[in-house]
Amino acid sequence: MVTKTSPMGWNSWDCYGTSVTEEIVKQNADFMAKHLKKYGWEYIVIDAQWFEPKAKTHSYNQFTELCMDEYSRLIPTENRFPSSKGGKGFAPLAEYIHSLGLKFGIHIMRGIPRQAVHRNTKIKGSDKTARQIAKTASICAWNTDMYGVDPSKDGAKEYYDSIFELYASWGVDFIKCDDIARELPHEEKELLMLSDCLHNCGRDMILSLSPGPALLEKAELYKQVSNMWRITDDFWDDWELLYDMFSRAEKWCTHAGAGHWPDADMLPIGPIKQDYDKSIRTNFTCNEQITMMTLWSILRSPLIIGGEMTRFDDFTMNLVTNEKILEMHKNARHSHQVWRKEIDSVEHILWTATNSQGGIYIAVFNTGSADSEIEIPLTDIEIYDKVYGTELWSGKAISAKESLKIKLESHEAKAFLLNTQN
Repeated sequence: MVTKTSPMGWNSWDCYGTSVTEEIVKQNADFMAKHLKKYGWEYIVIDAQWFEPKAKTHSYNQFTELCMDEYSRLIPTENRFPSSKGGKGFAPLAEYIHSLGLKFGIHIMRGIPRQAVHRNTKIKGSDKTARQIAKTASICAWNTDMYGVDPSKDGAKEYYDSIFELYASWGVDFIKCDDIARELPHEEKELLMLSDCLHNCGRDMILSLSPGPALLEKAELYKQVSNMWRITDDFWDDWELLYDMFSRAEKWCTHAGAGHWPDADMLPIGPIKQDYDKSIRTNFTCNEQITMMTLWSILRSPLIIGGEMTRFDDFTMNLVTNEKILEMHKNARHSHQVWRKEIDSVEHILWTATNSQGGIYIAVFNTGSADSEIEIPLTDIEIYDKVYGTELWSGKAISAKESLKIKLESHEAKAFLLNTQN
């Protein structure tokens, strides 16, 4: 599936971990449809353990009972997703989300359920069983739900065919597959089989690979088999993690293009970790959130909201509905870092990109602990004429002849669209 622009949506993990319910998903879908859809936000994705009846927080219950059908396939737990009763799975919830003009996604783990292997249950379309296709030495480091699947075994392909057939019948549009992006090369054959089965299931689905950090030397493989892949481990509201993302973005920026996107992970904005305490909100300052949104957008990382959208304040709403920033996310091409250096003892970073609709984008970041005022020669971005433009966050018109003079607070970013004609 070729996506012309990087996906934009919401994922339940940052705010609810394993505990999200159908009611919460619907509330956030309603909010997106009413307030954010017109800005390009469209995916509603249920993260981990929708098949676990006792799931409560961001932690996992080890070796717990999972909801599973007769063919070794995990199915939604009815206590959290009541519309799945009667073998309907996620079809009713997907239909509801589609009725809002949105798209529906789920998280899955690589492999086959351990309990299917222990019970030696059937594989649809095969005379083999779960135990016969399992790769029991291939296990996830943080979750006990699954064994890997051995692609060399008869029945392995039929298993992956069967799960994507099921997801297609539910109306799934987005698959976030976990425990696979950084597991290469020793699980590469399983990834290839998984991707092939997904892409031949008869329904277009985004394939997102997690967790990171993805392996830069495997960039072409990720682009071949998936639409997005995580370039980091779980990203949270910590300045050090955001600061580290600049190095990751510089390494991966050349691999963004139609149908394949380096993924800097979810945006932990607004109310997060609601499964622990409803009062918890992002630790990022306003400036840091603007920096994050600016970097993700010029990089063209997928934009996946992590917070509880129904309780967004005015600042957070403005953050995700700034049309000029979202146009940069859509129209930036050939994004890259120009330089990273200290100016008056404060570190600054300059990025640039071509605008596919005309003009040049630049983004300037102050990653230091002090406010600054800097002057950027236009020759640094290979412009030799007077420029006219707009600062994207404020909408303020600017013009400059030889250099741009920019004031930045600590951890702040500004982005500009520049043209040589007024």
